[in-house]
Amino acid sequence: MTKVRFAVIIPVYNHEQRVADVIRGALELGFPVIVVDDGSTDGTHSAIRKIAGVTVIRHERNRGKGAAIKTGFAAAAGIADWAITIDADGQHDPGNSHDLIRALPDSALTGVRRPIIIGMRENMSGDDVPWTSRFGREFSNFWVRTSGGPRVRDSQSGFRIYPLPESLFLKIRANRFQFEVEILAKAGWNGFPIIEAPVSVSYTPGTPRISHFRPFVDFVRNSGTFMRLIFQRIFIPSYIRRKMSYKK
Repeated sequence: MTKVRFAVIIPVYNHEQRVADVIRGALELGFPVIVVDDGSTDGTHSAIRKIAGVTVIRHERNRGKGAAIKTGFAAAAGIADWAITIDADGQHDPGNSHDLIRALPDSALTGVRRPIIIGMRENMSGDDVPWTSRFGREFSNFWVRTSGGPRVRDSQSGFRIYPLPESLFLKIRANRFQFEVEILAKAGWNGFPIIEAPVSVSYTPGTPRISHFRPFVDFVRNSGTFMRLIFQRIFIPSYIRRKMSYKK
């Protein structure tokens, strides 16, 4: 693993309270850190600029988490073989990245379709976990599987490792939260292995955590994404879907 290049991508939107701690934790990994500020309107950008050793890319307007991750992929592709994505809200411990890296099989270094690693959040049934997170995870897991994606236990976790540049070749339409479920479905269509590795999660009461997930709006958006994917799975032959969804 010593010769494999990793880069950390942190998409951020109005997370001035937690993003600095997340970035500092990511820097301790010793990998390049790319922060994509998706048009923040609070003090996020000022907080980011004060941290040395970080590449900062800024969207002039908010385009969505998926768009920020795509921007990060493009920036990381020239310097890394794998992208580690970490949410900026502080729920993840960047140090758990080592657990995700250890989950990469030796064959992943030479495979034609290298795997996506998902950080499967443990203890998501606790009273301190927002109901939207619990419900959203189960809802998403079912529909990812129905869309032709993998059978996974945490399809909404933003703590992942993606292979580069293959992840850029997957044609993902969604630019907001739906990106993270659409990429799993289309990875499944194209034979990408999906591996889950357990990671810790922090929803400590009294700890400031900002989530931009809007239950109704994003439920509607999720439903629209899944209906599109399911329609394509049912009515478009698999070899055409593969060509449509993965282009070098």
